[in-house]
Amino acid sequence: MRVKVNEKIIEVNDEATIYGIRNSVKRDSDVIILNGFPIKEDKKLKDGDNLVFIKKGEVPTKDQLEELMMSRHTPGVFRVLKNSTVGVAGLGGLGSNIAIALARVGVGKLVLVDYDVVEPSNLNRQQYYIKHIGMKKTEAIKELLNEINPFISVETVDKYIDKNNIVDIFKECEIVIEAFDNPQCKAELINTILLKTKDKKIIGNSGMAGIFTSNSIETRKINSRFYLCGDGENEAKEGNGLMAPRVSIVAGHAANMAVRLLIGNEEI
Repeated sequence: MRVKVNEKIIEVNDEATIYGIRNSVKRDSDVIILNGFPIKEDKKLKDGDNLVFIKKGEVPTKDQLEELMMSRHTPGVFRVLKNSTVGVAGLGGLGSNIAIALARVGVGKLVLVDYDVVEPSNLNRQQYYIKHIGMKKTEAIKELLNEINPFISVETVDKYIDKNNIVDIFKECEIVIEAFDNPQCKAELINTILLKTKDKKIIGNSGMAGIFTSNSIETRKINSRFYLCGDGENEAKEGNGLMAPRVSIVAGHAANMAVRLLIGNEEI
């Protein structure tokens, strides 16, 4: 009969047991998951059972991690994402969430740009921890991404972005995601990508402040190379601050649109 063990299908005999498989596959595992549920007792396996053996704190090999990821979003999608490069301009509430989402789906290379440091006030919405306060955001995000997926390439650029360096910084990227707070910086990045490059796509973000309804947040296709995420209305201002829930929703829109574009789906 056939069972799946750590995402690989193997042939076993009809008398095979969980502990017997564990002893031959991963004797030092601490946790055993059978068909989605943790177990502590031995039992005979049935055809089609799904076993996962885990050793706490162990880093999977590159092949193991890729096999697990392929099983979640199909080999074809995984291969495209693995061979793609995405840039993120700004590593605050939007950018840190976007970078982590793209790392989790296995985008092969990320170019992450920011010149700022992590401040205590950032912790209400940005993907950093207390231990990161005072660190450069580029250093902090690289540390976080290494703990999520150490096998992707992460290029960090600790530099202020302006119209003179945008094209060079993002030269390898198929897609650039704008994640700035400053409207002038947003416009400069978007306009430079659209006017000074031929094939790159740009995803901008606008309108994510406050505690308004989540349902007003959307992704819009502005033209064949420019997409815009957010509610397009609620900017950060006194009495209407930026907080994790809506910022994270917009970040999810942007990351998802990037994935869709990478696999060739240009519709919103």
